[in-house]
Amino acid sequence: MNRFMKMFSLVLMATCFAGMSPGGGRGDIIFATTTSTQDTGLLDVLIPVFEKKTGYRVKTIAVGSGQAMAMGERGEADVLLVHSKEAEEKFVKQGFGVNRRIVMHNDFVILGPKADPAKIRGLASAARAFRNIASAKTLFISRGDRSGTHVMELKLWKKAGLNPEREKWYQQTGLGMGQSIAVANEKLGYLLCDRATFLSFQRKIDLALLAEGDSILLNVYHVIEVNPKKFPKINAAGGRAFADFWVAPETQEMIREFGIKKFGAVLFYPDAVK
Repeated sequence: MNRFMKMFSLVLMATCFAGMSPGGGRGDIIFATTTSTQDTGLLDVLIPVFEKKTGYRVKTIAVGSGQAMAMGERGEADVLLVHSKEAEEKFVKQGFGVNRRIVMHNDFVILGPKADPAKIRGLASAARAFRNIASAKTLFISRGDRSGTHVMELKLWKKAGLNPEREKWYQQTGLGMGQSIAVANEKLGYLLCDRATFLSFQRKIDLALLAEGDSILLNVYHVIEVNPKKFPKINAAGGRAFADFWVAPETQEMIREFGIKKFGAVLFYPDAVK
């Protein structure tokens, strides 16, 4: 082999392996998801299993569902795991996402100080609880970040016939779920929270779970692949592989078991495999 051919072969080999990880992997997947999946530790359990099995590397960006879908609309992510039904349906209808599949669910709960100055403990109606908080003018902490949790909160205020955004007792953090819990705990305020994040934080905070069980509080997560026809440069194969992983029977069983040993309760209920 002459010198030119040797150089050509080296260049060709470098090109072929440029997108692979040092360990023989298959490149990076940009995964945009909610803070609840990260704050609870679920991703710390599942992602290493996927990476070891497939050779892909997952780069997680944990934000609110609204921000995750905004990333998808710009082609800045390969796959999403989100929990904001109407926004998800719009995202897919507008052609930004494909193959939306149900993964799991839990529910939202209303937390607050144990003294419960708004007297919402045990109320079956979440809207009634919100009206009590507004009537008492007690501090309410909102994420204010267009996340799935924030969208649900706004839905409850609307159902209660109220718009508290200009009220002094209503404060927005612009932060994720775990950080917003910390703010509410420090200031002894009320807030809406997904049950999984509450269970993972309950031993660290003084807030109590005061209202739960309203059917409107159901919290469903879907995995959505970003549309490769709209964004040809995304890692479509990686996004599909990771989406398939979330709905696979083995993963669904890991989701079912997650949290039982550490927190004494199921944090997410799998829905992809019945």
